[in-house]
Amino acid sequence: MRRTLTGDFRAHPLRPGRTAGLSSWHLATGEPTGPDIYLTGVDAHAAEMLRDGRYGAVDLEWLPDGVRLTLRSSVETRVVQTQGAVLHEPLGRLYEALPLEHLDPAARRFWRRVFRLVRIPGGRHLLKLIARGARASK
Repeated sequence: MRRTLTGDFRAHPLRPGRTAGLSSWHLATGEPTGPDIYLTGVDAHAAEMLRDGRYGAVDLEWLPDGVRLTLRSSVETRVVQTQGAVLHEPLGRLYEALPLEHLDPAARRFWRRVFRLVRIPGGRHLLKLIARGARASK
């Protein structure tokens, strides 16, 4: 699998890894809607390459033995190998794009009545009795 991302990426170290010599890094554009890349298993050589750079494009290629990043700037291209990478791309208006269920007016009226009934003293007990009666009649 391969992805190419563009933007003004900067690398920030997160924390040393559990395995000796490996660390975690975060590549971000700084924009709220921009993609974030979280890298794990970055060795010392790759960390040195990430440390001082701003990149205009990042190519991610997931391989069986890790992830290859090609970091491109206006000056040079660097290739970094890591153990893993997680790509987070925020989606604006995510819930509007999902096929969520919408209630018709009759269903909204029903649930409004149920919630109103639950709020009155003894309303929960009344709902239990109604539910038991509905189950017994089936």
